[in-house]
Amino acid sequence: MVNYLCRFIERHFLLLAVILSFAAFLEPSLFTWMKSHIALSLGIIMFGMGLTLEFSDFAVAIRNYRAVGLGVLLQYTIMPALAVVLSALLGLPQEALIGMVVVGACPGGTASNVIAHLAKANVALSVTMTLVSTCLAPLLTPLIIYVVLNQQIEIPFLPMVKSVFWIVIFPLVDGLVLRRLLRQRLDPLLHIFPSISIIVISMLIACIIGLNRDMLASFPLLVFVAVILHNMGGLGAGYGAGRLAGFSHRDSLTLAIEVGMQNSGLGVALATKYFGSVSALPGALFSLWHNISGVLLANRNRAVFSGGDDEKQP
Repeated sequence: MVNYLCRFIERHFLLLAVILSFAAFLEPSLFTWMKSHIALSLGIIMFGMGLTLEFSDFAVAIRNYRAVGLGVLLQYTIMPALAVVLSALLGLPQEALIGMVVVGACPGGTASNVIAHLAKANVALSVTMTLVSTCLAPLLTPLIIYVVLNQQIEIPFLPMVKSVFWIVIFPLVDGLVLRRLLRQRLDPLLHIFPSISIIVISMLIACIIGLNRDMLASFPLLVFVAVILHNMGGLGAGYGAGRLAGFSHRDSLTLAIEVGMQNSGLGVALATKYFGSVSALPGALFSLWHNISGVLLANRNRAVFSGGDDEKQP
C-alpha cells in the first residue's frame, strides 16, 4: 500500500502542486501557517537527500570546479543582465526594474537543491554551488546593485552563512552520517523520501500563493511576464552553457536549476528595506514562479534517470 501511494505521488507531482495551489488561493489560511516552518520544511527535505547520498558524491562535486565556477559566474552575470534587458524591452516602471535587478543580483536559493533532488539532477553539485554563491553574496550582490542602480546596500555575511548552514548543510550532513552508519538497514525506507519531498514542496508553493493571494488577485501581468522570462532565461542559459562546456545532461540540468532559481526571499527583504514595498513585487512573484517552473522541470526530467542511465560527464 505504501509503495503504491509513493508511486502515485511521484507520478502526479504536478497535479498535487496545482490542487494545493488552487486550494491556497481560495483559502490561504489552509497553508499560510507554514510560513514560520519553511526553514524546517526545507531542512527535512535536505535530511532526506543526505540519506540518499555518499560523502564521495561531494568529493566529486568539489573536484568539478569548472561546473561550480561556471554556475556561479552565470548566477552573478546573466541574471542581473537579463533583469535589465527584460525591464527595458517590456518598458517596466522604475520600481519594477529595481526589483528585477535586486532578484537578479541574489545568490541561488535553497529551493534549488530540493528541485535538483526531485529532478534527479546532481544534488551534491547543486548544494556546492548554492554554498559558494551564498558565501559570495555579501560582496557581489551589493556590488552588482551599486553598479546597476547606483544604490548602496549592506548584506550581513554571518547571518546568511548561518542560514544556509542550518537549512542546508546541517540536515544534509546528518543524513549522510546516518546513511554511513546504518547502510543497508535504511534501504527499505529510502523510497519514501522522494514522496515526502514532493508533498512538502507542493505545500510550500501553496503557502507562497496563500501569502501573496491579494497581490496575485490584482495580477500585474507585465511584471509577471518579466519574471517568467527572467527565470526561463536563467534556466536556458544554465543548461546551454553547461552543454557548450562539455558537461553531461545531468550536470547541465543542475546548472540550469542553480542559475534559474534565485534566493527570492533575500530579494524581497532587500527590496523592501532599501527601495520600498512596490519594488519587492518582482521578488514575490519570482518566489512563486520559480517554484512552479522548478516543479514542471522536475516532473519532466524525473523519467530521464528513472532507468538508472546516469550519463557520465565526459
